[in-house]
Amino acid sequence: MSITLDKLVLNQGSFQLDADLVIEEGHKIALLGPSGGGKSTLLSAIAGFKEITSGRILFNGDDISTDPPAKRPVSLLFQDHNLFPHLSVEKNIGLGLRTNLRLNDAEKEIIQDALRRVGLGGHGSKMPSEMSGGQQQRVALARALLRDRPVLCLDEPFAALGPALKHEMLDLVAEIVEAANATLLMVTHQPDDAEYIADQTILVAQGRAYAPVDTTTLFHSPPPALASYLGTRRAHG
Repeated sequence: MSITLDKLVLNQGSFQLDADLVIEEGHKIALLGPSGGGKSTLLSAIAGFKEITSGRILFNGDDISTDPPAKRPVSLLFQDHNLFPHLSVEKNIGLGLRTNLRLNDAEKEIIQDALRRVGLGGHGSKMPSEMSGGQQQRVALARALLRDRPVLCLDEPFAALGPALKHEMLDLVAEIVEAANATLLMVTHQPDDAEYIADQTILVAQGRAYAPVDTTTLFHSPPPALASYLGTRRAHG
């Protein structure tokens, strides 16, 4: 399922971001750039949580620019996993199916399957407080998977995790999206994360989201905007 950002303009106060690009189906794509550059704003617009100023967002040629988030073929996972501390793991996930949690047997099995997919089979009765930070992120990922959308958007959900656990979660995400032939869009300001998981990268800098480029090629021959960003990062250690 291709995503076309057709002459898209996003305004937020004095900030403006322009995007005119196409994202092809089945790629794992990082949105990389400096903090405050508009990466999360762009992801929120694609998912339907940010109103666009002008232009269009197309999915397979269909204009979904004004569609609400629930009608878009997108699941979005934030850095803050937003688990309810008073609900068990399986109930937290079940909210992705029914907000009243009146689940039938088939829906309960869907929840258990989602838990197994993220390596938490048998943990459904636990409370969030009984789980590590990495396990809680797995629960949030399981909830996102329940929507079974062809586009998975991650807004730095693993930024607070250590390197080893972060790589474990990125490996899990890669495995899931590849098995489903889904498209991954992942916001990060860490070049290492982009190189680790993304076959393509969208540079978001200086008020513009650039077209996706092969990640290895991009880092081997960075354009001025990326070279400036990488240089700044090195200068600050």
